[in-house]
Amino acid sequence: MPASAKSLQKGSAVPGPVPTGHIRVYSMRFCPFAQRTRLVLEAKGIKHETINVNLLNKPEWFLEKAPLGLVPVLETEKGQVIYESPVTCDYLDEAYPGKKLNPVDPYEKAKQKMLLEHFSKVVASMYKVFMARKSGEDLVAPKAAFKEQLLKFEQLVPDTQFLGGDSVSMVDYMVWPWFERLAMFRVKEILNEAAKLKKWVEAMMQDSVVKALLTSSENYEGFAKLYMEGNPECADFGL
Repeated sequence: MPASAKSLQKGSAVPGPVPTGHIRVYSMRFCPFAQRTRLVLEAKGIKHETINVNLLNKPEWFLEKAPLGLVPVLETEKGQVIYESPVTCDYLDEAYPGKKLNPVDPYEKAKQKMLLEHFSKVVASMYKVFMARKSGEDLVAPKAAFKEQLLKFEQLVPDTQFLGGDSVSMVDYMVWPWFERLAMFRVKEILNEAAKLKKWVEAMMQDSVVKALLTSSENYEGFAKLYMEGNPECADFGL
């Protein structure tokens, strides 16, 4: 099933066995957490099947696959299930051959994990802007809080082309999905005040994996509008 296929929802039949030689990812086209996993699948050239799930109208069987009711979820040919985006990404990097995205050196790997912990505060502040927009509140205060967290994060970013060094690695793909959505979150202009991160975004936009999975700003806007209305059709916007 292609990544652009319409999402399964309440009443949908349970998918059959995972195709031979593949791994299955349960995703949602606009979910940044699921995009992390999809980026790793693409970067490592792993044969996979994508099944999109409507998170506002979930199929009854989905909670059996995903106890938290969230995406991404991986399912192997053996029926093994792996969920939570950092866990799925590390699993794929360890279980499949080819380019390793996580650093081999334990300290370098730990540095990337610590950077991601700091980035989680950026993500939280970004969602506060989105929720304020959804409820019709003034955006000045939440945008200021986001800017503060973004600039704090930038201070921790190394002086290299990418977040983990001179080539793209796991930390870049773990962070990227939210930068792709800056316009949707109404905070893109703040990037102009973070020169180092702006340069990183420009470099990431040249990455073949990022290009392969890029979603248009029009589709993000269409999704956001329907999502804020509570319309389950948001998951399939643009299809």
